[in-house]
Amino acid sequence: MIYGATGELHTSKIAEAIQTKTIDHQVLIIGLVFIVAGLAFKLSAAPFHMWAPDVYQGSPTAVTLFLGSAPKLAAFGFTIRLLVDGLGALAADWQGMLIILAVASMAIGNIVAIMQTNIKRMLAYSTISHMGFVLLGFIAVDQNGYSSAMFYVTAYVLMTLGAFGIIMILSREGFEAENLSDYKGLNQRNPWLALIMMFLMLSMAGIPPMIGFYAKLSVLQAVVNAGFVWLAITAVVLSLIGAFYYLRIIKLMYFEAPEHNTPVLPSFDAKILISVNGLAVLIAGVFPQALMGLSLQAIQTSM
Repeated sequence: MIYGATGELHTSKIAEAIQTKTIDHQVLIIGLVFIVAGLAFKLSAAPFHMWAPDVYQGSPTAVTLFLGSAPKLAAFGFTIRLLVDGLGALAADWQGMLIILAVASMAIGNIVAIMQTNIKRMLAYSTISHMGFVLLGFIAVDQNGYSSAMFYVTAYVLMTLGAFGIIMILSREGFEAENLSDYKGLNQRNPWLALIMMFLMLSMAGIPPMIGFYAKLSVLQAVVNAGFVWLAITAVVLSLIGAFYYLRIIKLMYFEAPEHNTPVLPSFDAKILISVNGLAVLIAGVFPQALMGLSLQAIQTSM
């Protein structure tokens, strides 16, 4: 429908056609609705999220790690290309759609995650809520908003890699550490892994000084500057609700007795990788300027 309305397939040509040609606006908007729905499905944003929990839980952890990281960066990239570069002139139309998707994602993701007992399924709903925050950056419709969204999705990928990496370390042949009960007393079995997991959970909850806090703060600042104060307040309230299930993991690791007293002994390579990942979450949160600057530079270059 976008091609039928504009006669173009290249994003820059579509943007030029929308601004210079006489186009049937209704046909263009129908095409836009389908494009936004497709992007929301790829980002696993509500209400197009139903595939994510089942796929995250049903896939091997290594596959889930990949699905929860690289595709989200790619989805962010072509969302920028399609909505901003190609259909930026229709921002007033897709902005309202993204507001609905963002609020629904943050609400459904954070509330439903509380009821989960499978950590992979819980992290799937966590992903849905995080994608709602990413969409907030697009709602601002300016470079600061887009760069904040890019910073957020980068932080999300970093946190997700670490969380699923620890799940892989705790798993063994014939057993995947999927249930929340598998994390009881992890501090007694391997204090270092428990510490890294705590860093990751605090970051996902948006608690300083982790990178997740600055990611949420930068997106909320962009939304407030765009005049959507109510939306920022809604996001903060839903984020506070979501903090419960992240803190629950920390409680299990540090304040519950382990079901198995077998020490967790990861390989040297795995220990190094997960340590670098966990410490990066802390260091990038304390010194976020470099990554934020790179995100802004990338957005400025692409536009």
